[in-house]
Amino acid sequence: MNQSRRTFLRASLAMGTVAVAVGSALLVPSRVMAAQWSNTAFSAETVEAALNSLEGTGKIEASDAIKIDAPDIAENGAVVSVGVETTLPGAESISILVPNNAAPLTAIYLLGKETDGYINLRIKMRKTSDVIAVVKSNGKLYSASKAVKVTLGGCGG
Repeated sequence: MNQSRRTFLRASLAMGTVAVAVGSALLVPSRVMAAQWSNTAFSAETVEAALNSLEGTGKIEASDAIKIDAPDIAENGAVVSVGVETTLPGAESISILVPNNAAPLTAIYLLGKETDGYINLRIKMRKTSDVIAVVKSNGKLYSASKAVKVTLGGCGG
């Protein structure tokens, strides 16, 4: 059998399978995932507006059961490592907010029932700001914050 014919048949079979999946609505992950997230929360310009859009309330309570692991000084605001751990029982989600960013809501993690209350991520910070972790536990919002100074090349700028 001619090699180009085999390649053509393989590609045709793959494209046919994808076409059938798209036609039967089996292949629409962007639509499914987009339904879970609030575009208004991610485009909100204040922490309060983001929380109101995301959770329906901006009422949060400070908690010692939330620990934030972030550097005191970030030499590169484009890549700031942040870890959040909570011992709150029944933690449902962890959200990360940076008030001095253009859009404060940076990330949302939905936690399963058997999931440990721990996340680790890298975020962008445009300038010195607090990093706020908001944990939803048993329907209530709890928070902790840590100040992170963003410098240019570690020069204290």
